[in-house]
Amino acid sequence: MQKIGIIQTAFIGDVVLSTAMLESLHAKYPAAQLDIVVRKGNEALFNNHPFVHNVLVWDKQQNKYANWFKILKQLRAQQYDVLINVQRYAATGLWTALSKSTFKIGFDKNPFSFLFTHKVKHQAMQPNLHEIQKNHALLQVLAEDIPLFNPKLYPANSDFENVKSLQDEPYICIAPASVWFTKQFPIEQWVNFLNNLHFTGKIFIIGGPGDKSTGNQIIDAVAANAKVKNKIINVAGQFHFLSAAALQKGAVLNYVNDSAPMHFASAVNAPVVAIYCSTIPDFGYGPLSDQSFIVQTEKALACKPCGIHGKKACPLGHFNCALTVQMQQLYAPLVQMNQH
Repeated sequence: MQKIGIIQTAFIGDVVLSTAMLESLHAKYPAAQLDIVVRKGNEALFNNHPFVHNVLVWDKQQNKYANWFKILKQLRAQQYDVLINVQRYAATGLWTALSKSTFKIGFDKNPFSFLFTHKVKHQAMQPNLHEIQKNHALLQVLAEDIPLFNPKLYPANSDFENVKSLQDEPYICIAPASVWFTKQFPIEQWVNFLNNLHFTGKIFIIGGPGDKSTGNQIIDAVAANAKVKNKIINVAGQFHFLSAAALQKGAVLNYVNDSAPMHFASAVNAPVVAIYCSTIPDFGYGPLSDQSFIVQTEKALACKPCGIHGKKACPLGHFNCALTVQMQQLYAPLVQMNQH
């Protein structure tokens, strides 16, 4: 194999998980050129990546269809030995079908999979089958002995330098935001957690630029507790992806929702506490770090899970899957880490 391309134009967490495929392909075909197609905004994940040769970027926000043809032209010019499509949508399926690649591999749920040289059954709801295992099935078309690796990101030395000044004492990171309401641990729950947290180090609130206001709301809500408030620093939006991952890597623990920061933690093997509100780990998106803790309500709720993806609001209006999580469940991992 000389040239292998991967198409993964989904959201950032899915792209992070797809880096497991890069690890596996490089292990099997160390001399192969590895390229990846991502949506605009996710290309920075591959800065300084040792295995990635080209990052093709699809700008879907401006001139979507003109840019779609631009990517198709680039794919056809490469004439990949293998093009692997992780996506199950028509736009990427047509790229694959028209790519001039020798092997065109994708999931059977893609509308254009009938034009692929190989299609693989997508195991949507298989308990204990992680998303990286589902994706790995695409690679096994090439060889059954391709090893399975965890996702991995490669922060540069400059990324670690960017956060070094924050790491003069033990710290924890909290990623409180999510695109979906029902995946987001409520602000009042974070405040309750922080007000009763016995941790002497710093607490960093992390996330993207749009998450800064959520962090500020949390800090404002603990204002009456000056001892706690003075330890919290909101750095959401301050660092780009890989520098944020470098910060997570050095944390005692990272408290995250079922969202992208959990996958970032997995990709740098950072200790993590993953909080599940409306979703469940059995959907295949659990944490993969060596030190991983899963927190979700211990109550038997007939409405949980209410869907594989998050929702804009609790369908029943009570959001009990989040509000019945007990604080002791959040403190227990710190106790195990001898930090509480």
